[in-house]
Amino acid sequence: MNKTRDVILSEGELRRQTRRAFLIGAAATAAGTGGYLWIHSHQDSTGIPKVERAVLNGNGRLWRSYVSNTRLMPTYSGRNVQRLKPNGNIGLTSPVEDDWTLAVATGTGPALTLNLDDIKALPRVEIITKFCCIEGWSSIVQWAGARFADFTRKYFPPDRPLPPYVSLTTPDQDYYVGLDMRSALHPQTLLAYEHNGKPLTPEHGAPLRLAIPVKYGIKNIKRIGSIEYTSKKPSDYWAEEGYDWFAGL
Repeated sequence: MNKTRDVILSEGELRRQTRRAFLIGAAATAAGTGGYLWIHSHQDSTGIPKVERAVLNGNGRLWRSYVSNTRLMPTYSGRNVQRLKPNGNIGLTSPVEDDWTLAVATGTGPALTLNLDDIKALPRVEIITKFCCIEGWSSIVQWAGARFADFTRKYFPPDRPLPPYVSLTTPDQDYYVGLDMRSALHPQTLLAYEHNGKPLTPEHGAPLRLAIPVKYGIKNIKRIGSIEYTSKKPSDYWAEEGYDWFAGL
Protein backbone atom coordinates (compact mmCIF):
# COMPACT_ATOMS: atom_id res chain seq x y z
CA MET A 1 0.00 0.00 0.00
CA ASN A 2 2.75 2.46 0.89
CA LYS A 3 4.49 1.74 -2.39
CA THR A 4 1.26 2.47 -4.34
CA ARG A 5 0.72 5.69 -2.37
CA ASP A 6 4.27 6.83 -3.18
CA VAL A 7 3.65 6.24 -6.88
CA ILE A 8 0.40 8.23 -6.75
CA LEU A 9 2.16 11.10 -4.97
CA SER A 10 4.98 11.04 -7.50
CA GLU A 11 2.52 11.21 -10.39
CA GLY A 12 0.73 14.14 -8.75
CA GLU A 13 3.98 15.97 -8.19
CA LEU A 14 4.94 15.31 -11.80
CA ARG A 15 1.69 16.86 -13.02
CA ARG A 16 2.26 19.94 -10.84
CA GLN A 17 5.82 20.32 -12.14
CA THR A 18 4.60 19.91 -15.71
CA ARG A 19 1.96 22.64 -15.21
CA ARG A 20 4.59 24.92 -13.61
CA ALA A 21 7.02 24.33 -16.49
CA PHE A 22 4.26 25.00 -18.99
CA LEU A 23 3.30 28.28 -17.30
CA ILE A 24 6.93 29.41 -17.08
CA GLY A 25 7.49 28.48 -20.73
CA ALA A 26 4.33 30.31 -21.79
CA ALA A 27 5.38 33.41 -19.86
CA ALA A 28 8.86 33.32 -21.38
CA THR A 29 7.40 32.90 -24.85
CA ALA A 30 5.01 35.82 -24.30
CA ALA A 31 7.86 37.99 -23.01
CA GLY A 32 10.05 37.04 -25.96
CA THR A 33 7.27 37.67 -28.46
CA GLY A 34 6.42 40.97 -26.80
CA GLY A 35 10.07 42.02 -26.83
CA TYR A 36 10.39 41.06 -30.50
CA LEU A 37 7.27 43.02 -31.43
CA TRP A 38 8.43 46.03 -29.40
CA ILE A 39 11.86 46.01 -31.06
CA HIS A 40 10.38 45.79 -34.54
CA SER A 41 7.80 48.49 -33.82
CA HIS A 42 10.59 51.00 -33.14
CA GLN A 43 12.47 51.45 -36.40
CA ASP A 44 14.71 54.12 -37.85
CA SER A 45 14.08 55.95 -41.13
CA THR A 46 15.46 53.02 -43.15
CA GLY A 47 13.16 50.47 -41.50
CA ILE A 48 15.88 48.91 -39.31
CA PRO A 49 14.96 48.32 -35.63
CA LYS A 50 16.51 51.10 -33.51
CA VAL A 51 17.97 48.61 -31.02
CA GLU A 52 19.73 46.77 -33.84
CA ARG A 53 20.95 50.05 -35.32
CA ALA A 54 22.31 51.12 -31.93
CA VAL A 55 24.35 47.91 -31.73
CA LEU A 56 25.66 48.42 -35.27
CA ASN A 57 26.58 52.03 -34.51
CA GLY A 58 28.40 50.87 -31.40
CA ASN A 59 30.39 48.41 -33.50
CA GLY A 60 31.19 51.23 -35.90
CA ARG A 61 32.54 53.46 -33.15
CA LEU A 62 34.73 50.61 -31.93
CA TRP A 63 36.16 49.87 -35.38
CA ARG A 64 36.62 53.58 -36.14
CA SER A 65 38.95 53.82 -33.16
CA TYR A 66 41.17 51.14 -34.77
CA VAL A 67 41.61 52.94 -38.10
CA SER A 68 45.03 54.53 -38.34
CA ASN A 69 47.55 55.31 -41.06
CA THR A 70 50.03 53.21 -39.11
CA ARG A 71 47.70 50.20 -38.79
CA LEU A 72 48.08 48.44 -42.12
CA MET A 73 46.29 45.34 -43.28
CA PRO A 74 48.57 42.36 -44.05
CA THR A 75 50.14 42.27 -47.52
CA TYR A 76 51.23 39.25 -49.55
CA SER A 77 53.55 38.24 -52.36
CA GLY A 78 52.47 37.73 -55.94
CA ARG A 79 52.51 33.93 -55.61
CA ASN A 80 49.60 34.19 -53.15
CA VAL A 81 47.25 36.01 -55.54
CA GLN A 82 43.89 34.29 -56.04
CA ARG A 83 40.84 34.63 -58.26
CA LEU A 84 38.27 37.11 -56.97
CA LYS A 85 34.60 36.27 -57.40
CA PRO A 86 32.64 39.16 -58.97
CA ASN A 87 29.88 38.64 -56.38
CA GLY A 88 27.30 41.25 -57.25
CA ASN A 89 26.31 43.40 -60.21
CA ILE A 90 24.27 46.19 -58.64
CA GLY A 91 25.14 49.33 -60.58
CA LEU A 92 26.78 47.30 -63.37
CA THR A 93 23.81 46.20 -65.46
CA SER A 94 24.37 48.73 -68.25
CA PRO A 95 27.42 48.48 -70.58
CA VAL A 96 30.58 50.40 -69.70
CA GLU A 97 30.50 53.75 -71.50
CA ASP A 98 33.47 54.53 -73.76
CA ASP A 99 33.29 58.16 -72.69
CA TRP A 100 33.15 57.36 -68.94
CA THR A 101 33.84 60.33 -66.70
CA LEU A 102 34.04 60.83 -62.95
CA ALA A 103 32.12 63.69 -61.30
CA VAL A 104 33.82 65.07 -58.17
CA ALA A 105 31.88 67.42 -55.86
CA THR A 106 34.01 69.21 -53.28
CA GLY A 107 31.37 71.58 -51.94
CA THR A 108 32.68 74.64 -53.76
CA GLY A 109 31.66 75.53 -57.28
CA PRO A 110 30.48 73.08 -59.93
CA ALA A 111 31.56 69.44 -59.84
CA LEU A 112 34.84 68.56 -61.49
CA THR A 113 34.72 66.21 -64.47
CA LEU A 114 37.67 63.81 -64.69
CA ASN A 115 38.58 60.88 -66.91
CA LEU A 116 40.70 57.79 -66.39
CA ASP A 117 43.84 59.54 -67.63
CA ASP A 118 43.46 62.05 -64.78
CA ILE A 119 43.47 59.18 -62.29
CA LYS A 120 46.41 57.46 -63.98
CA ALA A 121 48.38 60.70 -63.86
CA LEU A 122 48.56 60.33 -60.06
CA PRO A 123 51.32 58.17 -58.51
CA ARG A 124 50.64 54.50 -59.27
CA VAL A 125 50.46 52.26 -56.20
CA GLU A 126 50.23 48.47 -56.17
CA ILE A 127 49.13 46.41 -53.17
CA ILE A 128 48.34 42.73 -52.60
CA THR A 129 45.88 42.35 -49.75
CA LYS A 130 42.98 40.20 -48.63
CA PHE A 131 39.51 41.03 -49.92
CA CYS A 132 37.02 39.95 -47.24
CA CYS A 133 33.37 39.40 -48.08
CA ILE A 134 30.79 39.88 -45.37
CA GLU A 135 29.40 36.45 -46.41
CA GLY A 136 32.45 34.84 -44.82
CA TRP A 137 34.86 34.13 -47.72
CA SER A 138 38.03 35.96 -48.71
CA SER A 139 40.59 36.14 -51.55
CA ILE A 140 44.09 37.57 -51.81
CA VAL A 141 43.99 40.16 -54.58
CA GLN A 142 46.39 42.49 -56.35
CA TRP A 143 45.17 46.02 -56.95
CA ALA A 144 46.85 48.90 -58.74
CA GLY A 145 45.67 52.49 -58.89
CA ALA A 146 45.97 55.84 -57.17
CA ARG A 147 45.75 56.36 -53.44
CA PHE A 148 42.53 58.11 -52.48
CA ALA A 149 44.70 60.33 -50.28
CA ASP A 150 46.73 61.46 -53.34
CA PHE A 151 43.51 62.00 -55.28
CA THR A 152 42.13 64.14 -52.46
CA ARG A 153 45.38 66.10 -52.17
CA LYS A 154 45.19 66.85 -55.89
CA TYR A 155 41.51 67.73 -56.28
CA PHE A 156 40.15 68.90 -52.92
CA PRO A 157 40.68 72.65 -52.30
CA PRO A 158 43.80 72.96 -50.11
CA ASP A 159 42.49 76.04 -48.30
CA ARG A 160 39.44 74.23 -46.91
CA PRO A 161 39.23 71.70 -44.05
CA LEU A 162 38.25 68.22 -45.12
CA PRO A 163 34.70 67.18 -44.18
CA PRO A 164 34.25 63.98 -42.17
CA TYR A 165 32.69 61.89 -44.94
CA VAL A 166 32.85 60.98 -48.60
CA SER A 167 30.13 59.42 -50.76
CA LEU A 168 30.77 57.27 -53.84
CA THR A 169 28.06 56.27 -56.32
CA THR A 170 27.81 54.24 -59.53
CA PRO A 171 26.91 56.16 -62.73
CA ASP A 172 23.30 54.91 -62.58
CA GLN A 173 23.16 55.70 -58.81
CA ASP A 174 21.90 52.17 -58.09
CA TYR A 175 24.81 51.41 -55.75
CA TYR A 176 26.32 53.83 -53.27
CA VAL A 177 28.60 53.72 -50.28
CA GLY A 178 29.48 56.16 -47.53
CA LEU A 179 32.95 56.30 -45.97
CA ASP A 180 34.40 58.03 -42.97
CA MET A 181 37.25 60.26 -44.13
CA ARG A 182 39.87 58.54 -41.99
CA SER A 183 39.24 55.23 -43.79
CA ALA A 184 39.09 56.92 -47.19
CA LEU A 185 42.52 58.50 -46.63
CA HIS A 186 44.09 55.31 -45.29
CA PRO A 187 47.31 54.62 -47.25
CA GLN A 188 45.95 51.29 -48.55
CA THR A 189 42.73 52.79 -49.95
CA LEU A 190 42.96 52.96 -53.73
CA LEU A 191 40.99 54.18 -56.68
CA ALA A 192 41.89 51.03 -58.58
CA TYR A 193 42.01 50.52 -62.34
CA GLU A 194 43.90 47.20 -62.36
CA HIS A 195 43.13 43.83 -60.78
CA ASN A 196 45.56 40.89 -60.65
CA GLY A 197 47.91 42.53 -63.14
CA LYS A 198 45.31 43.44 -65.77
CA PRO A 199 42.90 46.33 -66.40
CA LEU A 200 39.61 45.93 -64.60
CA THR A 201 36.97 43.93 -66.42
CA PRO A 202 33.34 45.11 -66.44
CA GLU A 203 32.32 42.49 -63.86
CA HIS A 204 35.00 43.78 -61.49
CA GLY A 205 34.06 47.42 -61.87
CA ALA A 206 35.80 48.82 -64.95
CA PRO A 207 37.01 51.40 -65.49
CA LEU A 208 37.46 52.50 -61.84
CA ARG A 209 36.53 50.99 -58.51
CA LEU A 210 37.40 51.36 -54.85
CA ALA A 211 39.81 48.98 -53.14
CA ILE A 212 39.68 49.55 -49.40
CA PRO A 213 41.23 46.65 -47.44
CA VAL A 214 40.22 48.04 -44.04
CA LYS A 215 36.56 47.46 -44.97
CA TYR A 216 34.43 44.49 -45.96
CA GLY A 217 33.76 43.97 -49.65
CA ILE A 218 30.39 45.73 -49.53
CA LYS A 219 32.30 49.03 -49.30
CA ASN A 220 34.55 48.27 -52.29
CA ILE A 221 32.23 49.95 -54.78
CA LYS A 222 32.64 49.07 -58.47
CA ARG A 223 32.40 51.41 -61.48
CA ILE A 224 32.52 54.68 -59.59
CA GLY A 225 30.61 57.48 -61.34
CA SER A 226 30.71 60.22 -58.73
CA ILE A 227 32.57 61.19 -55.57
CA GLU A 228 31.24 63.75 -53.13
CA TYR A 229 33.02 65.17 -50.09
CA THR A 230 30.37 65.95 -47.50
CA SER A 231 29.80 66.98 -43.89
CA LYS A 232 26.60 64.90 -43.78
CA LYS A 233 26.82 61.15 -43.13
CA PRO A 234 26.11 59.65 -46.57
CA SER A 235 23.56 57.04 -47.46
CA ASP A 236 24.90 53.51 -47.87
CA TYR A 237 23.24 50.73 -49.84
CA TRP A 238 23.85 47.86 -47.46
CA ALA A 239 23.49 49.91 -44.29
CA GLU A 240 19.93 50.58 -45.44
CA GLU A 241 19.48 46.79 -45.62
CA GLY A 242 20.52 46.33 -41.98
CA TYR A 243 24.30 45.99 -42.23
CA ASP A 244 26.90 47.95 -40.27
CA TRP A 245 27.47 51.38 -41.89
CA PHE A 246 31.15 51.37 -40.92
CA ALA A 247 31.79 47.75 -42.06
CA GLY A 248 35.35 47.74 -40.72
CA LEU A 249 37.79 44.87 -40.43
